[in-house]
Amino acid sequence: MIEFEKVTKHYGTHKVLDNVSFTIRPQEFVTLVGPSGAGKSTLIKLLLCEERPTFGRITIDCKDIHLLKDKYIPYYRRQIGVVFQDFKLLPNKTVAENVAFALEVSGLPDDEISKEVTKILDLVGLKDRGNSFPKEMSGGEAQRVAIARALVFQPKFLIADEPTGNLDPKNALEIAKLLLKINSMGTTVLLATHNREIVDLINKRVISIEDGRIVRDKRRSKYDMHYKVC
Repeated sequence: MIEFEKVTKHYGTHKVLDNVSFTIRPQEFVTLVGPSGAGKSTLIKLLLCEERPTFGRITIDCKDIHLLKDKYIPYYRRQIGVVFQDFKLLPNKTVAENVAFALEVSGLPDDEISKEVTKILDLVGLKDRGNSFPKEMSGGEAQRVAIARALVFQPKFLIADEPTGNLDPKNALEIAKLLLKINSMGTTVLLATHNREIVDLINKRVISIEDGRIVRDKRRSKYDMHYKVC
């Protein structure tokens, strides 16, 4: 379970998050919406321990993540898969090598790495593209590779930060369906998006943030005309 308890974040005199509190239950799918500058990116950085709250605390399974010593943060981050808008793939490595890279760093045997990569690529619909390079792939395929890479450590929690921002509508919807599939298999998903159609398709809990505050939290919701997501 992920819990924000009265979290406030300042950058100098600028308050980016203001007394934010919410809970995400295991295996829940939560969509985070709000205009640019509302605080979504800061919230994600706090979850990744890239930033620390000025006040309040953030707990995962009742443990305050910001009390972790620096040397333990890389191990903590392995529990969280992260997908970005710009894919962040290594251009000189094949699809399979991109997915395998994190596992190689962790010291897993080659046969286990190969087995895990094959399984993950099959899950995201790319089992026949392992020898392709990122430049040979469409945007939708590249994002599937990024999702596969985020899943290699079988994280309990997946953060998708504007994952459809660089995609056409068809590929954006396919990525949304893949995230729903991953969630149905037991992974908790937090999706930050500006995309109206994605919010409607997912039809799960929506947290709306404006000016650093949570202004709405609906357990099952489609796009609301009052959400300032565009």
